[in-house]
Amino acid sequence: MSNTSKIWGGRFSDNVNEFVQSFTASIGFDKRLAPADIEGSKQHSRMLVNIGVLTKAEGEAILLGLDQVLEEITVGTFHWSEELEDVHMNIESRLIELVGDTGRKLHTGRSRNDQVATDVRLWLSREIDEILRLIYQCQQSIVELAEPHTATIMPGFTHLQSAQPITFAHHLLAWFEMLERDRSRLLDCQERVKVSPLGSAALAGTSFDIDREFTRAQLGFTEVSRNSLDAVSDRDFAIEFLSSASLIMVHLSRWSEELVYWSSSPVRMVELPDAYCTGSSIMPQKKNPDIPELVRGKAGRVIGNLTSLLVLMKGQPLAYNRDNQEDKEPLFDTVDTVSDCLRAFAGMIPEIRPNVERMLDLASEGHPTATDLADWLVRKDVPFRDSHRISGQLVALAESKGCNLADLALSEMREISGVFDESVYEVLELENSVKSRSHVGGTAPETVATEIARIQKLLLNRYSDLREAT
Repeated sequence: MSNTSKIWGGRFSDNVNEFVQSFTASIGFDKRLAPADIEGSKQHSRMLVNIGVLTKAEGEAILLGLDQVLEEITVGTFHWSEELEDVHMNIESRLIELVGDTGRKLHTGRSRNDQVATDVRLWLSREIDEILRLIYQCQQSIVELAEPHTATIMPGFTHLQSAQPITFAHHLLAWFEMLERDRSRLLDCQERVKVSPLGSAALAGTSFDIDREFTRAQLGFTEVSRNSLDAVSDRDFAIEFLSSASLIMVHLSRWSEELVYWSSSPVRMVELPDAYCTGSSIMPQKKNPDIPELVRGKAGRVIGNLTSLLVLMKGQPLAYNRDNQEDKEPLFDTVDTVSDCLRAFAGMIPEIRPNVERMLDLASEGHPTATDLADWLVRKDVPFRDSHRISGQLVALAESKGCNLADLALSEMREISGVFDESVYEVLELENSVKSRSHVGGTAPETVATEIARIQKLLLNRYSDLREAT
């Protein structure tokens, strides 16, 4: 196709270079926007009928033509042409083939600049809805795994060193809280995604008396953009989504690291389901935690997409620049990656099997009740800094004897401080240590069970909302 025969080719006399045509084409990836593009065009067409730019018959012909185009795309018979550059021109060209010159009137009062901005926002808003559903499923899986383990004791770590005993359910609910913040960020981001740029045209708006409120409402946006220059060139909403997505992946990567560690041969705190692991081509005994490892790796990919889009935008003057063609691939890839990783975890988490006895054994190592010992001394009117020192001395003594704190004789403790009596042994028991942290947010079994009940009610309400939205 020569430049002169292209839709925009009126001022050109020479044909486009063959390499340039391939280099500038975006149809290889932006055809993914086709349903959103068609929906935007249908509502734009209806608006043009309402304001008298199109007749009712012309509007109906365009709507029928767009429906046929969508059907062809859906069943796979649509012919995508690189010569037509992008999803917008491919669809418009086929529409003109179907309805004749009437199809040429559809672009009245808009530009590809506001058209693509509308398409991406419409597409992304719906993808966020799907990611929110996947987060919900993942949270459900976490609660399902946690509920039977409110009293299952495991080691709590800082610096990957044994710190204090906690419950397995309490640890899992920390994962839940990460996703809860991710959900909140996505909902907040979506408010800025659901702004309609349609009507901004190329950069200055249009001289036609368009009804932007009509198209806004029909497309499900919450408001219209207030500045046409900004509307066609803004990609903040995509960057904000990529930022939120990067945090989701950071959280999933942290979980992955824990699962790889917990399931490793020396640790053996959990058993991952066979369906989410693979073996070795040479070592028949191996069971590799491939899903957590892949998710951990894909986090870097999503973070890279965020960096890519930030760099893409940092030097652009107003308004639209062709650089923005490069926004879609990192955005599409991020949506796919985050969705797949959440889907993998939602399926894998309920099938994880904790090794309860092994967890308890490991929780006993490293003198995890030393803090409880210090707190006990404080209740005996020993200043905390002194109690910290005394507890440390007892830890050193236990280390030298190769035993736990609870194995020290009372006489040995009294050589360090005369405050000690028989009641000290109660606080050195793991179960008592865990039970003592019964405040909101603590690891006590009763507290965690109450929190699980609260979360289950929360998720039940969200399930109802998701069903209504669907």
